[in-house]
Amino acid sequence: MPNSARESTIAEVIAAANRVILGKEPQIRLALACLLARGHLLIEDLPGVGKTTLAHTLARLLGLQFSRIQFTSDMLPADIIGISIFDRERSDFRFLPGAIFSQVLLADEINRATPKTQSALLEAMEERQVTTDGQTRPLPEPFFVIATQNPSSQIGTFTLPESQLDRFLLRIELGYPDHDAERALLESGGRRDLLPLAACFTPDQLAPLQEQAAAVHVSGALLDYVQTLVEATRNSGQFIHGLSPRAALALLAAARAWAFVAGRTMVLPEDVQAVLPSVACHRLRLINSMSHARPADITALIRASAVD
Repeated sequence: MPNSARESTIAEVIAAANRVILGKEPQIRLALACLLARGHLLIEDLPGVGKTTLAHTLARLLGLQFSRIQFTSDMLPADIIGISIFDRERSDFRFLPGAIFSQVLLADEINRATPKTQSALLEAMEERQVTTDGQTRPLPEPFFVIATQNPSSQIGTFTLPESQLDRFLLRIELGYPDHDAERALLESGGRRDLLPLAACFTPDQLAPLQEQAAAVHVSGALLDYVQTLVEATRNSGQFIHGLSPRAALALLAAARAWAFVAGRTMVLPEDVQAVLPSVACHRLRLINSMSHARPADITALIRASAVD
């Protein structure tokens, strides 16, 4: 796809999503960058702020097959992956695939399921395959998980383990709409009637875009900057553990995709700063608290590292 057509298509996706999710363009751009970086997205916020609507919107605009799982405390891994049943006609077991066999999987309220059920996603998110009954089955391409979770302070939630959190490239919050966006929402009676959206491009066109995003140029000086930030999380004394090498790769991939969405051919320090809170907050736990890092903690870390 030529650069002009690519930029036009990305702008079209963002504009269409903005008509459904009002006043949240930075979060929409982050979600799109996450997909272009071949990552998975975690949306944590209060019920009713548009988490599920955002997932539906992206899937439709990108022309991807979509399925949704409503996570509950009594779910089992087989409810996600699928089960084998005995077929009397063939005198053999037949596998019935679960909802995970789709291009976009919405894991709605993922932290209402037990850690055992949550773990059913680990292999799928890391290796894009699932293993059941001794057989490994590939997942569709592309494969993108959008998980929503309610704040852990709410009743009936289970904390996601670090191994699960690390599978998500980005974590974002939508937050309340501003005054004007909420007024438009109230006047229209909701935006779900806009969800029958036309796809802006096909899955076959998405793969080349992901390859182009991964090829955005990164200079040696920019790599120095990324390493400085990652090492600062390990040496600052604020966090129990610093960012891992895999998290550093995630930061670089997200920064490349963010620059790509902005139409640039090289990554700038501003691109790293834009994605760092979403990459790092769910991976860092404060040393004097059971809670994870806040965007303000990461912003302060950026400033301190820049000074050093």
